[in-house]
Amino acid sequence: MSTSLMPADSVETKDSTANRQSLTPTDEKSTYSQADVEASVVEQAADEEVVLHDERDIVTHIISVEDDPSLNPWTVRSMIIGLGLSAFGGVLAQIYYFKPQTILVSLMFLGVISYVLGIFMASFIPRKGLFRYLNPASPFPDQFTSHSNIFVVFSANSALATEVLAVQRLYYNITPNADASIFLLFASQLLGYGISGLMRSILLYPSKMLYPGVLPLISMFDALFQGGISARKKLRVFTIVFWVIFIWELFPEWIFPLITGFSIICLAVPNNAAVSRLFGGSNGNEGLGVLSICLDWQYISGGVNPMVIPLKAQLSNFIGYILCLSVFSGVYYMNIWKAQNFPFLSQLLFYENGTPYNQTLILNANYEVDPALLAEQGLPWYAATWVVALIATNLGLGATFTHLLLFNYKDMSLAWSWASPTNIRKSLGAAMFWRPREAKEEMSKEELEALDPHYREMLKYPEAPNSWYLAILIISVIISLVVIYKSDSTLPWWSYVISVLLASVAILFFGALYAITGLQFVIQGFVQMIGGFINPGKPMANMYFVLFSYNSVLQSQLLLRDLKIAQYAKLPPRAAFTAQTIGTLLGAVLNYILMNSIIDNQRDILLSVQGTNIWSGQQAQQYNSQAIAWGGLSHQLFAVGQRYQWVAWSYVIGLFVPVPFWVAHKLWPRLRSDYLYTPVICYYIGYLCVGINSSILSYFTVGFLSQWWLRTRHPKWFNKYNYIIGAALDGGTQVMVFILSFAVQGAAGESYLFKQWWGANQLGNYDYCKSLN
Repeated sequence: MSTSLMPADSVETKDSTANRQSLTPTDEKSTYSQADVEASVVEQAADEEVVLHDERDIVTHIISVEDDPSLNPWTVRSMIIGLGLSAFGGVLAQIYYFKPQTILVSLMFLGVISYVLGIFMASFIPRKGLFRYLNPASPFPDQFTSHSNIFVVFSANSALATEVLAVQRLYYNITPNADASIFLLFASQLLGYGISGLMRSILLYPSKMLYPGVLPLISMFDALFQGGISARKKLRVFTIVFWVIFIWELFPEWIFPLITGFSIICLAVPNNAAVSRLFGGSNGNEGLGVLSICLDWQYISGGVNPMVIPLKAQLSNFIGYILCLSVFSGVYYMNIWKAQNFPFLSQLLFYENGTPYNQTLILNANYEVDPALLAEQGLPWYAATWVVALIATNLGLGATFTHLLLFNYKDMSLAWSWASPTNIRKSLGAAMFWRPREAKEEMSKEELEALDPHYREMLKYPEAPNSWYLAILIISVIISLVVIYKSDSTLPWWSYVISVLLASVAILFFGALYAITGLQFVIQGFVQMIGGFINPGKPMANMYFVLFSYNSVLQSQLLLRDLKIAQYAKLPPRAAFTAQTIGTLLGAVLNYILMNSIIDNQRDILLSVQGTNIWSGQQAQQYNSQAIAWGGLSHQLFAVGQRYQWVAWSYVIGLFVPVPFWVAHKLWPRLRSDYLYTPVICYYIGYLCVGINSSILSYFTVGFLSQWWLRTRHPKWFNKYNYIIGAALDGGTQVMVFILSFAVQGAAGESYLFKQWWGANQLGNYDYCKSLN
């Protein structure tokens, strides 16, 4: 499922398709605001008795501004580690795309691994003879780790184009040409880079563009490179936790899968369908997982590590979760939208009698909806819980705008001072590709002092000129136009132009909001609606329209986020540009290869409603269902007076959701209704619509222990070890998942399930709940 908001960077809703990169619930699973970051930083700086008031204070007190320009990031060492981890991250991201719960590759983990490998190479590889090229005599610098890390983070995402290609193979019986597919991946991944690269002076350089989600990563780098006893202790703790969780994950992932979702209630009442819907959750799309105990960190951490989500956001998540349980149960048992005709949880389309809808029977030879064929087959239906999830997503999108305006108007107005006509003209003038960046020596003292301190330090390095980004944009547009006409996309050129223009506008505004507040908007549903109404009856065109618009927004946010990492770490712009481009292209190729391998070997599972606790086609299913519904049947299903009209109306209703909370805060401030994130509450009403849900109790337990008990009762321990342990847990888990996926779970061939025993029920759901599908 795609949502309209993801928390900063790694935070994403569990079922987000962006999570290829991200809350989604980009991941994550919640969100945190600029105020959260400031509060956290004040606590971390308490020992220094420093009160941090704004973004400039934050980035100068918790991140080192110092730089040593003599250090060279261009080493064989950085290239080997960067490319090696890029391959690992790209493959792992694509494996996670076909998991029953959307999982993101942890950036904290990748950062620590690049550091550990760099230390290993610097310490154990000789520095004589030919080895001096592998291990130069220069010290192991921050720039090296940042360079390697940027290679990795751009490859460690599942490209949205692989989703389009997967849907074509699974649901249209089309196997796209390999060359066209690779060029489609390249063009769609780089299009957003070109657009946002030309907006760097607005979306990257100012201090207001904080990108709060990268602060833990940069803070960790600073701490590790301080050296001494403290850094060695952190590294020792990371190593111990990494290997413990690495060995442990062998049990829930293969030997003892019952502990993925241990449910006493299901064990006591194993053959009751109602019990399975409410308490089951160890397999994909099984149930809501109430009171299940999950000991599999892969699913506890899932979209985002609960050890990094602020307590304020955890509370909003929990309220939304309770509402989700109530609404899902109410809708199903009240038989709204004929809910009981269909599976309780599913992302597929169905006939009214509950059998899966054969979409190929309503499409003509051009893959467009034929009205006569549609009349024969009838309109498709959604599972009712999926309709609730769509409504909740749209409510959250509308609520986000109003919530920010009502509760954060002062911060937003100050932060958006750059958006005045005068400042935009000045910024855009400076961004013209034929104008070089103004040299540091040519600026007045007042102009230098007004610059972001980290950006000021970057002025000593040659800039990656805007002409490079313009060239990427032009090449991407040309390749895209060729591919859409060579791949039976049915997307006309004028609609492609609209998708690029829509992406450009969205990048400017949603990119700024993301940089300022850490709120990442996922506008897939909104874009699908627009694409559906301008290309009626063309589901395939809708998929490509979403690819070039929505994906470009996501990629631009990744580009700018990682350029901000480079700015904070003082990595030269041209080194960052090269690392981003190579990492993206390498990751796209690996995504494509592994996507085909998994589909070849797991096709039947990917097409099934429930899948297994190892493989699931839930993301491809929802993308295809949305393309058919919005792209082919938007007027018949979502227009005013039609069956699912409230999905579209919820955008408007969402605008008013925060108003009662704001009024209550103004009239009765002691109620602290401002403590709640109304958009997050809305999104979480549809949170359990997909995936393995047995992890929810463990997820909130870990989150509250970390962000409340440790943070408030043991703050020094929290500040020192919380994030490093979180990175180790993610890392050990993801390495074991990577190994098992190829060794025994069938990522590249036949799977080898562990033999049947009480802890590995290979004949049904692992938690012994009744199988409903």
